[in-house]
Formats: sequence, C-alpha cells, structure tokens
Amino acid sequence: MKLLKLVPDDTQIGFVRWRFVGVGVTALLVILSVVGVMTKGLSYGVDFAGGLEMQVEFQNEFEIDEVRGLIDGLDRGASNISEFGEGNAISIRLPVPESEDDEAVQRTVSAVLAALETRYPNAELLAQDVVSGKVSDELIRDGILAAVIAMIGVAAYIWLRFEWQFGVGALIALVHDVLIALGLFAWTGLEFDLNIVAALLTIIGYSLNDTIVNYDRIRENLRKYRKMKMIDLLDLSINEMLARTVMTSLTMAIALGALLAFGGPVLFGFTLAMLLGVVVGTYSSIYVAGPVLLWLGVGPNSFLPPETGNAERVEARS
Repeated sequence: MKLLKLVPDDTQIGFVRWRFVGVGVTALLVILSVVGVMTKGLSYGVDFAGGLEMQVEFQNEFEIDEVRGLIDGLDRGASNISEFGEGNAISIRLPVPESEDDEAVQRTVSAVLAALETRYPNAELLAQDVVSGKVSDELIRDGILAAVIAMIGVAAYIWLRFEWQFGVGALIALVHDVLIALGLFAWTGLEFDLNIVAALLTIIGYSLNDTIVNYDRIRENLRKYRKMKMIDLLDLSINEMLARTVMTSLTMAIALGALLAFGGPVLFGFTLAMLLGVVVGTYSSIYVAGPVLLWLGVGPNSFLPPETGNAERVEARS
C-alpha cells in the first residue's frame, strides 16, 4: 500500500522566483499590522489592564454560557469567565472599578454574587484578587521582554549553528510573524492577555522549527551543488522539504481548527493566534527566511575556507 503523499517527490515550484510578489505581500501585511497597533492599539485583558478576579464554586452543575450571560447583564465591562479545578468552580475576571477603592470592589463582588444567586442559590465565593495598574504594567513589560529575549536567543542559536546570515534571516522571519499576529489582534479588537503572549512564544518556536529545517537543507545543498545558481538551489531545497512542511502545518491546522470550533470563547483568542502563527510561520519560512539569504549575498562558495574558495573559483574560470 502506498503512503499518502500530499506533495509529489518531483515537485518543482519556483518559490524564490516569485520572491518579489512575496515581498509585496509581506510588506503590505507588516504595514497594516504596524498601523493597526499604532492607531487602534491592543485590547488588553485583565492581566494587562488590571482587574478583579473572583473564584466561585457551585454546589450543583451549571451552564457556563448562562453564567456568562448573568455576569454580562451587570454591565460591569468585558468579562472573562473560565472553569478551573476538578469541581464546579469558575474564575470570573472583570475590569477594576474606576475608583479602585475597597468599597467599590466589594460592591462589584456583591453584585456578581447576587446575580449568580438568582439562578444558583448555593454559589460560594472562594477567593477574590485585584490586579492593580502597577502589576499590569509589570506584566506588559515582562511579556515584551520574554518575546524579545526569545527572538534574540533563537537568532543567536542559528547564528552559531549555521552562519550569521542565517541568524539574520531567522530573526527577520520571527519579527514578521509576531507583527502580523499583533496586527490581527489590533484590527479585530480581540482581548490580548497572557494567554496570547504564550501563543506568541509558541508561534516563535513553531516558525523557528520550520525555518531551521529549511536552512539545514539549504546548507546541505550549498555543499553539494557548488555550481548551481543560488535561486535554483533555494527552490530545490524548499521543494525537497515541502512534503514535510505541508504535512506538519496541515496536522497542526486540523487540530487547531477543531479547537477553534469547539473550544469555546475562553480559548478562542489563543487558538486563533496559534492558527494564524502556523499559516504565517509556514509562509515566512519559505518567502522570508529563504530570500533573505539571497539578498545577503549567500552563495555556494560563501562558507568555504579562503583557499578552497579561491581554488574552486580558479577551476571554474579554467
């Protein structure tokens, strides 16, 4: 029985030959993302904007959608409600009251409990916590720092593992992926919280993995095909890894698609960011990371010792 092949072995798609189209698409998406972040901004969740978190337990079974409707009916701002633990417990996150004093917080807590008790009389408050503006500022700073350190760290690894041109290409691809993900949240107004930061870090890892696989094949072919034109060599390398790239991305997309459809509103933003990251990460590993090597002047003789490179150039001229 033949194995399923989504991509034939003899595929010869001229990806790099269409690099200028890719540059146009990339530039458009990046510009739109930057404009969106600068003009519309991000809709920060309780983690970053500060807010009130309550943990409530029910004695009987409950419907999460019904609870969400009761809380939203209070008109206390955008809420984030999720189940946690093994029992019938939920976590409710609301914006901090404008005055931010203890009395205002307690009034909000009492209003939430009163609304829940109209349908669930045995609802019990387990804990409450307030995230102040100062703490939320620290979370924003730490989130940005984590993303920056991750991108610089992986670029440095590729620099040491391959050559500096590969590190630059990987870093540009990662920045491209993160910017487009931020643009999605800016233009859609979806809540941006710590879950999305986790998704961004996962996107960085996934995109890096795709890029390293392609870079490893490119480096191997640079040693094998000394006289091949760089454009043809890049296309050959990408096509040789295309079956693996498509299968990996498709598998991830199917799993994330199911989670997007059935995971509910709590996981929607995280899953959407992950799904976008798979698509954009696959695109950038082909149309960003590869062509960058071409523009940085990488060629079959770029990484040879000086004596070897000179000898091969003399041999080529003779």
